[in-house]
Amino acid sequence: MFEQNFNENNNNIIASSENDKSEIKSKKIKRIILILVILVVILILIITLVLVLKNKDKDEPNRETVQDFVVKGIFIDTENFDKLRIRKGFILVENGIIKSFKETNPNESLKLYDYSDKLILPGLIDLHLHAPQYPNCGIGLDLKLLDWLNNYTFPEESKYSNLTYAKKNYELFVNDLAKTGTTRAVIFATIHNEATLLLMDLLEEKKIFAYVGKVSMDRNSPDYYIEANGAENTEKFIEECLKRNYQYVQPIITPRFTPSVSDSYMEELGLLAKKYNLSVQSHLSESKFEIELVKELRPNDSFYAESYDKYGLFGKEIKTVMAHCVHSPDEENDLIKKNGVFIAHCPTSNLDLSSGISPAKKYVNQGYNIGLGSDVSGGHSLDLFEVMKYSIEMSKLRNIYIDTSQEHITLSEALYMATNKGGSFFGKVGIFENDYEFDAIVLDESLVKNYKEFTESERLERFIYNKNAKIEAKFIKGNKLF
Repeated sequence: MFEQNFNENNNNIIASSENDKSEIKSKKIKRIILILVILVVILILIITLVLVLKNKDKDEPNRETVQDFVVKGIFIDTENFDKLRIRKGFILVENGIIKSFKETNPNESLKLYDYSDKLILPGLIDLHLHAPQYPNCGIGLDLKLLDWLNNYTFPEESKYSNLTYAKKNYELFVNDLAKTGTTRAVIFATIHNEATLLLMDLLEEKKIFAYVGKVSMDRNSPDYYIEANGAENTEKFIEECLKRNYQYVQPIITPRFTPSVSDSYMEELGLLAKKYNLSVQSHLSESKFEIELVKELRPNDSFYAESYDKYGLFGKEIKTVMAHCVHSPDEENDLIKKNGVFIAHCPTSNLDLSSGISPAKKYVNQGYNIGLGSDVSGGHSLDLFEVMKYSIEMSKLRNIYIDTSQEHITLSEALYMATNKGGSFFGKVGIFENDYEFDAIVLDESLVKNYKEFTESERLERFIYNKNAKIEAKFIKGNKLF
């Protein structure tokens, strides 16, 4: 009996032990499964984070704010229009301002950006472009100016009354602009206050210097895209800009062009420019048909520019940039120079829209304030290197077919317009001189394959003409965007 009970107890103990082992084993398995699940979740989170950061990097330059530093490389700029200045060495930058150029490192305690044998240019200045037209780049270019406006431009710009649409497209525009060699720009928006302020917010966030204009137009426009109470809306826009206290962007008075702005509105814009001490941008003598239309609307004016000048919108104490000036007569050119008006030369647009060939070489050689503009989307690209190339090639055509007394634009003149002279619209910008703001781009020539040795000027020329090249780094007033 005792033996039987003992065996039963022993069997129970063994069974209990087996159950305990099985339970322990089950717990271990569950713990391992839980650990594996946690690891998988962590791995998924890490992969997701990496992909998010990678996509963010694609859309947004890796901005770096170190404003006291030294840059090493081959610096190319233009003191004057007729010669490239090429120097190897170091530039000292303090608080975004150039302090000195030296052949040896002037301050080894500061961060060094070492670009050694790479070409470094001043940042490029785009004096004329239309941000809301960016979605239209490269389309509708079989049409001439006024037909193109009615069929493509006005329908597209009218969509920016919808802030969701405006945000989507302006984000794309600003991100793409930040990746180009452009460091500063003078920009047309649309007639819509809120959408224009949104564009300014995006440019401010990227630290891109820009003048941005809410477009003014109250006649000769489609019913769906025309202003009522234009002067009142423009003043509200200006006051809101002042409240936001932008550091990088500022408003600019923007009559679209004389055919779309009534005389009374033009007069009010002149008063606003004077009241708020604002600059002005518009179009002038772009096409022959446009000039004829201005004559019909303002028969008492001797030439197109008088339609701006009579209202205080044409230079002197009001800093002004006029796009194109392709067909300006001598009297108009005299007024442009006398009043110190800037010309935004837009050769890609002039060709794309069959507007004509600007006498840009004359403007450069005779000391006019002339810079370059992409004129997107009349021009097909934001790339100012493309615009530089076209400025040279279009002037060759003018020399051959229109005016054999004027030689074509040279490499140094194209760079001069894109940097030094265009930059002067923004102040001390566009050349590597002491007390100038350090705007610069570093060229990556690694994709331009060739085993021949080239001079620095030849390297620059190849970069301008060869599309297999890119910008490696970009600085705006000492802020490194990428």
